[in-house]
Amino acid sequence: MQTLLFLLPQLILFLSALLVFGIDLIGSNEKKWLSNLALGGGVASLMVAVYLMVGVELPTEPILGGMLAMDTFGIYFQAFAALAVSLVIVSSIGFMRERTPYSAEFYSLILIAGFSVTLVAIAADLIMIYVAFELLSITSYILTGYLRNDPKSSEAAVKYFLYGAMASAAMLYGMSLLYGATASTELSVIASTLLGMDASLRWVIFPAIILLLVGFGFKIAAVPFHQWSPDAYEGAPTPVTAFLSVGPKAAGFAVLMRVLFIALPSFSTDWMALLSAISMMTMTLGNMVAISQKNIKRMLAYSSIAHAGYILMGIISWDKWESGSIFDGFSGVLIYLLVYLFANLGAFAVVIAFENATDSNKIEDYAGLMKRSPLLAGTMIIFLLSLVGIPGTGGFIGKFFVFGAAIRANFFVLAGVALVNSVIAAFYYLNVARYMFFQQPKEEIQTPIEPSSGLKVALAVTCVLTLVLGLYAQPFFQLVQNSLF
Repeated sequence: MQTLLFLLPQLILFLSALLVFGIDLIGSNEKKWLSNLALGGGVASLMVAVYLMVGVELPTEPILGGMLAMDTFGIYFQAFAALAVSLVIVSSIGFMRERTPYSAEFYSLILIAGFSVTLVAIAADLIMIYVAFELLSITSYILTGYLRNDPKSSEAAVKYFLYGAMASAAMLYGMSLLYGATASTELSVIASTLLGMDASLRWVIFPAIILLLVGFGFKIAAVPFHQWSPDAYEGAPTPVTAFLSVGPKAAGFAVLMRVLFIALPSFSTDWMALLSAISMMTMTLGNMVAISQKNIKRMLAYSSIAHAGYILMGIISWDKWESGSIFDGFSGVLIYLLVYLFANLGAFAVVIAFENATDSNKIEDYAGLMKRSPLLAGTMIIFLLSLVGIPGTGGFIGKFFVFGAAIRANFFVLAGVALVNSVIAAFYYLNVARYMFFQQPKEEIQTPIEPSSGLKVALAVTCVLTLVLGLYAQPFFQLVQNSLF
């Protein structure tokens, strides 16, 4: 019963997807209410996951023959995935209804993608990690190319698939090297075997770590495995872009932490050096290239790359902390992912509303948005300030924890590079605000923009939680502290 209770949030997502698929097959009429059914499944999964986080004490031993980890860390990402899925669904109802007659399959695939994120987060075996990653990847490829009549969507899906296939092959090769060296695919067994390994075999582990980082780096869009991100973000339907910016990224960081912390802690010096270089390259390239972008979805794509570099700082600093410190690196990663979820999904909700009204994603077309829609302009500036890391928003709390962890661990160069990049990022974020509030639109007559009710709900939830995280973060920090393994 404990196993079923632990897996219940995942089962709700999976069964909801099957239910939406099945009901859609019955009859020939489009059933618009299936979006509400999908949303109900996401919300129910979120409620059960939150209940497990605060109301149930579960054992920590692996289940199903060691394939899955039964811990609070996994439950945290179950709640994270359900929340992301729910916000994406409620934001996408009007968008997808106008662009495709096959919206029911879209909601089913979003639910399957959310299920895949949860499965990746609790995987405690290399085989399960690979299977869960592939399920998430295949679903993401389909969602990216969902608008079949849109050449950009199809092109984005092909590029995403080609990069993903190569990254998956590299990751699988790295897993095979680990298995060859340890004769096990279970993470905890790999760790114990590596401690007593013959020195002559240790050289096998270094290329294995590099190859694993190729696969994980692809999911989090870290440099130099980021090439798919801008094209996929621009070409995919905007609700899919919103999901790609948080869902696979969270899954990538979850499995990265579980593999490095549980299976490879004895090689921490090696992978910390690699991640330090990747982190600095990722945040620098992401921010520098974002400055020149004219399309807001591509700008947010490079922004997402930069944020991956910031989050990596928490992983790099993980083993330097003292007991009881709030700057333990691990907590910084989890709290940063949460604040990034609300800020980024909120920003994409604004982009969806603007695209619905204007069919444009050019930054210059946001000129005069304050006059056309004070709601969209007002919420967008909050999300942008959070992404910058301005005090009073959730983004400041996220950066406070990862920057603090790096400084406490004496990674002063890394923290300095991150600080400079945060200043650079303010330029292109506030450039959007400049257009919205201070630039005059090209056309004198501009019709008002009225977001749909679903988008208003998404904007309200993300905006309120972005501010709450910035002004009263203690409950969320306590939640994160209870989610460490």
